[in-house]
Amino acid sequence: MPFNTELQPGVCEQPDAETQDYVFNHTMLRVKDPERSLDFYSRVLGMRLLRRLDFEEARFSLYFLAMTRGEAVPEDAAERQRYAFGRQSVLELTHNWGTESDDSQYHNGNAEPRGFGHICFSVPDIERACARFAQLDVSFVKTLDKGMKHVAFIRDPDGYWIEIVQADLLGELGRT
Repeated sequence: MPFNTELQPGVCEQPDAETQDYVFNHTMLRVKDPERSLDFYSRVLGMRLLRRLDFEEARFSLYFLAMTRGEAVPEDAAERQRYAFGRQSVLELTHNWGTESDDSQYHNGNAEPRGFGHICFSVPDIERACARFAQLDVSFVKTLDKGMKHVAFIRDPDGYWIEIVQADLLGELGRT
């Protein structure tokens, strides 16, 4: 049985056995104001801060967040760090000290030159989630009533796009 359920040019049929225990751990976004970003990702999206690391000489901090669904997160700092780096689907927010008070903005990848596009959260009830986001004054890039049905996009405080989907509504997506 092939490893991949969809074969495309460039996709190997069976990955090297050495990779079987590899984990896609995290993706990183640069943020200007960590307090605003931490509030957004924890209060609006329900993520939990797993670990903060400060690098004084280089003048930056890293914040690692994840959806923990009631999991017990280790109290010990070293154990918590291993927990954060050993799990899937972690969001790393990087704050370069001093950027909160300058006029610059980070490029979100959705304007020219295009590059990075978005991250995505799956929710159990997209209409309810979008109504909650609207109540919380979250900025929408795309609401459910525009364009592709069953998909919304919101913006975080730094302008990064976040796709919102409901998995059970997407079975026909992309079919012709």
